[in-house]
Amino acid sequence: MDGMELFTRYTGNPILTAEDWPYRVNAVFNPGAIECGGETVLLVRVEDMRGMSHLTVARSADGFSNWRIDTQPTLAPDPENYPEEVWGVEDPRIVYLEELGAYAVTYTSFSMGGPLVSLALTKDFRSFERRGAIMPPEDKDACLFPRRFGGRWALIHRPMPSRAFGDGAHIWISFSHDLQHWGEHKILLPARRGGWWDANKVGLGPQPIETEHGWLLLYHGVRSTASGSLYRVGVALLDLEDPTKVLRRSDQWIFGPRETYERLGDVPGVTFPTGVIVDRDKDEVRMYYGAADTSVAVAMAKFSELVDYVLHCPEPD
Repeated sequence: MDGMELFTRYTGNPILTAEDWPYRVNAVFNPGAIECGGETVLLVRVEDMRGMSHLTVARSADGFSNWRIDTQPTLAPDPENYPEEVWGVEDPRIVYLEELGAYAVTYTSFSMGGPLVSLALTKDFRSFERRGAIMPPEDKDACLFPRRFGGRWALIHRPMPSRAFGDGAHIWISFSHDLQHWGEHKILLPARRGGWWDANKVGLGPQPIETEHGWLLLYHGVRSTASGSLYRVGVALLDLEDPTKVLRRSDQWIFGPRETYERLGDVPGVTFPTGVIVDRDKDEVRMYYGAADTSVAVAMAKFSELVDYVLHCPEPD
């Protein structure tokens, strides 16, 4: 199967827009996604009328419709206690940490020194235990794995190199014994160079998906064009017990902006996935993504076909 045939867009897209919100906002996009209490929970990035972002929960029984949206921000910036959140909080990813009995939310805090990675824990998506900044600026697109490897937690993230010295923005992996102090930093998935669709800048999409063959990653690649940047989606596979090993990586993108709601908005030409729900009984993956930094949309694929596709992707050099 060709990669561009894997995902089918929901006919009711976009599923969430600013017009759906119970209070006045500019845009809603880039949601973290998880199942909690028998429902699909989206932790949505919401941009207010100042241009700053906070996170608000939307819940749905079927993951497509009849969303119940919190009437006020669920996780608002708290710059008095966490000064790194002075210009907002953005782009969450969510995993369930069974060892802690809690959901881990990694998100971007927009500090005066640039974006950085922050962590919060929650059991119900109503109250949150902030752990503060865990990576210095500039860094974003972060998510934990749901379990330890050799006693260490693992974090995927995307540091931004200095413009004076950098040769691209790559996906990195780091390790920690306590979720606070991180080391063993290593480039995991380098951005390609030249004319590739994912040249010079890549970043993690949704949370890693565990399969019997390894950890399946959806990631975004950015191509700069004469009319702006195009954000498309690719796929990779990591070793199940050593996630520093990349087993497969797609040469082609498998999803990209095509529909009007993906091509027109505050940032045109963006499909930016940040959350997935896997229903193994239905053999279904639901990929939630921000469209043009303006609305939330969802696309579906057969889980078995997505895994089969990545297993037939090339081994990286």
